Amino acid sequence: MPGPFRYTDPTPPKSATGRTAEVYAQMATDFGTDRAPTFTVLSSAPELLTATWALMRESLLAGPGTRTGKELVALGVSLANRCPFCVDAHTMLLHATGDHRLAETVARGETPADPEQARLLAWGKASRTPGAPKLTPVPFSAEDAPGHIGTALAFHFINRIVSALLTENVLPCGAQKMRAVRSLAGRSLSATVRRELLPGTSLALLDEPDAAGPAWAAGGPVGAAYAALRTAATSGAGLLTDEDRALVAETVAAWEGSHPSLSGSELPGRDRPGARLALLAALAPYRITDEDVTAWRTQQHLDRCLVHLIAYGAFAAVDRIESALGRVALAG
Repeated sequence: MPGPFRYTDPTPPKSATGRTAEVYAQMATDFGTDRAPTFTVLSSAPELLTATWALMRESLLAGPGTRTGKELVALGVSLANRCPFCVDAHTMLLHATGDHRLAETVARGETPADPEQARLLAWGKASRTPGAPKLTPVPFSAEDAPGHIGTALAFHFINRIVSALLTENVLPCGAQKMRAVRSLAGRSLSATVRRELLPGTSLALLDEPDAAGPAWAAGGPVGAAYAALRTAATSGAGLLTDEDRALVAETVAAWEGSHPSLSGSELPGRDRPGARLALLAALAPYRITDEDVTAWRTQQHLDRCLVHLIAYGAFAAVDRIESALGRVALAG
């Protein structure tokens, strides 16, 4: 049966060693599985794997705010980014929280009946667009801001990695599309999802666990994890020429959250394959094709290189989004 990986061949978790094995062990305890393709696909770049896991753990799993509320934010982000894999995954995780009616309401594309839940979902969707009116007022307290903003940013990054490097199926043959399967899969994770986790545990896995994070994170573990991901992801800049880096920076700086047209005329062609891949990863990773990858990849470009280039483009968009969310949070 075909696996979930599109362009890489990651080492199976059971064969992992060193820091990668430590990440998988923590995932098994805190997330309920060490085999999530979302993270396995990053295993050729341990610094990316570790930082991505840390940001997700410290915000969604252990950060302030209710798990249901943060799952709604993650789901809204995934809907805005057109990432069906993550939409299905968070629908199942809503089942795991025990709110089965809510899970199926969002699975049908409907608005939650509870106004606060509806606002969280809408805020997650709006977060793709810097300066969107629906970003204010924020639907969470100042104390809960690190958990909610960290969750949004974690999934703006993860969505892009998933859409670029994985297929759309969370489960084999798309079984997650069946209501009974979604419910059963969620219930299997319910004990893990409802556990209260100690914040900061993942920071021991980072190279620089004390790096300064953004102001909205209030000096907590979410900020340290975000800073680590910023360092790991931006290291991919070295895979591009100066001209291509400038093009990526200029294009993302001018981006207002829209999805590129089907013609893709606003993107560079395959004569500039590195810039094209990075910008697709930032703006429309679901449109990356075999031809795009083949045009850039050479014998010297190992899996690690491709993962780093995609992460570089993905984080360029995350950085643009973070600057807007940070302003909103600090403004109250």
